[in-house]
Amino acid sequence: MTRILIVLALAVLLMPAPHNSKPEAVRPGALLVAARALPLDTHDPAVRRVGSLDYLGGWELTSDNPGFGGISALLALSGGDMLALSDSGVLMGFHAGGGESTRRPFIAPLPIRTQDRDRPWWAWDSEAMTHDRVSDRYWVGFELQQAICRYAPGFARVEACRTWPELVAWPKTGSIESLARLPDGRFIAIGEMGMTADGRHDVLLFAGDPADAATPAPIHVRYAPPQGFRPTDAVALDARRLLVLNRRLTLQSLFTATIAIVDLPERIEAGAELKARTLARLAPPLLADNFEGMAVSREDGRDVVWIISDDNHESFQRTLLLKLGM
Repeated sequence: MTRILIVLALAVLLMPAPHNSKPEAVRPGALLVAARALPLDTHDPAVRRVGSLDYLGGWELTSDNPGFGGISALLALSGGDMLALSDSGVLMGFHAGGGESTRRPFIAPLPIRTQDRDRPWWAWDSEAMTHDRVSDRYWVGFELQQAICRYAPGFARVEACRTWPELVAWPKTGSIESLARLPDGRFIAIGEMGMTADGRHDVLLFAGDPADAATPAPIHVRYAPPQGFRPTDAVALDARRLLVLNRRLTLQSLFTATIAIVDLPERIEAGAELKARTLARLAPPLLADNFEGMAVSREDGRDVVWIISDDNHESFQRTLLLKLGM
């Protein structure tokens, strides 16, 4: 009975709605984050591999700042610096791994437009984030608003926002969870619960900036995740490979996750199926929680995958950051 109640509570927490545990307001300032190293396998600390990925490190992150946590999106910056975004529109910058940080740890709310200042704090259900290193601009997907916004370098201001009818067609409680920018400037948005007639996840492929008024309507393609899982984040490794983070909540195992790869065709046609191939599965006794954010960095000639969990600002969940080598 206890496990059933936990699953029901977690299912409610996954809904994009105002929870009492979420902070109503966050003031910009410094952020102190503590990191406790963890073994991959709670029963065998010698385990250093999961699926086809190497376990390079894992940490439980904590902070006395009440705004820390609830992380739904992640970017890996240079030198081990990380940029995280909560599902309440809160940015967090901190350092992970070795080396010296080039940025000061911080916490701050996302900038908003003047016309949006009367929106309630819980409406900023930011679930996805991507970045263009050349222009240093950022894009954020909002689940409840079913919109995508573009931000100036350094998140200095909102440059543009757009709500698409294709996004509005997705359920508000399972809308945009994944947003990835391809090297050629196209964008891929995946609906967590926006489904196609054949049971696949609806995917929108934008020919350009999805926040720009001049961008034409996206084409629809389909994502086939590992069986029983739903996508929570995506990042492009290159023009032909897309990594997708997937989540499942069950009575038996609670949260489990898979990291999957999609081989993108050279030309993606409307209706094409993007089929996931599992690289790693995280389930007990391995570290497992509500993994929602994923980022990729490059170290010593190899791709490094980072994933982070959303603790929903609840004491019985954790903010876990895992580092995995491809």
